[in-house]
Amino acid sequence: MSRRIALVHAVQPAMQPIADAFRDHWPEADCANVLDDSLSRDREKSVEISADIFKRFDMLGAYAADIGADGLLFTCSAFGEAIEAVAAKAAFPVLKPNEAMFEAALQRGRTIGMLATFVPSVASMEREFYDMAKERNADATIRTICVPKAMEALNKGDAATHNALLADVAPQLAGCDVILLAHFSTSRAEKAVKQVVSVPVLTSPVAAVQKLRSLLGA
Repeated sequence: MSRRIALVHAVQPAMQPIADAFRDHWPEADCANVLDDSLSRDREKSVEISADIFKRFDMLGAYAADIGADGLLFTCSAFGEAIEAVAAKAAFPVLKPNEAMFEAALQRGRTIGMLATFVPSVASMEREFYDMAKERNADATIRTICVPKAMEALNKGDAATHNALLADVAPQLAGCDVILLAHFSTSRAEKAVKQVVSVPVLTSPVAAVQKLRSLLGA
């Protein structure tokens, strides 16, 4: 029996990486995609997540329930608290985009590097990481390098420049135990980054798919 997974995207470039991850790691899943790219634009307007965005996320959680979703995955990393609010009400698993990747990183080491491209997401992601480390009594640190110009290039359809910009700065994190590609959209730079560092490089789409499949016993 296939499981229906609702996928909510706030940027179009996040869609292909998660589609690829499902194809490779859970092709039987019945994926239902929702794209609202106004969410990312509205998120950039405020340091904190607005009440309006919380309301919209509540509606997205209700929509997932209405279509019979067995699980819900948000693919944009700038909305942690809003996703937590959805998870608190849902009768099915709700995953933040990076929680599975953070879990995998903490299993590999204590000095974590992260490459990001969307400035508003960095503070909430680092907070999420440290909360998880505290829950696991892990004395871990995370160092983030954010490259906004890489996201600008990707939004113009220039994935090659996006990947090259991330690979250019990746050696600055070569002393870490593991390097994380912060967003679903940055996972497309995995090959380019791996070519310039010798430490493990983790991406969020594959980790998220594997965790959802495990949670649902599929």
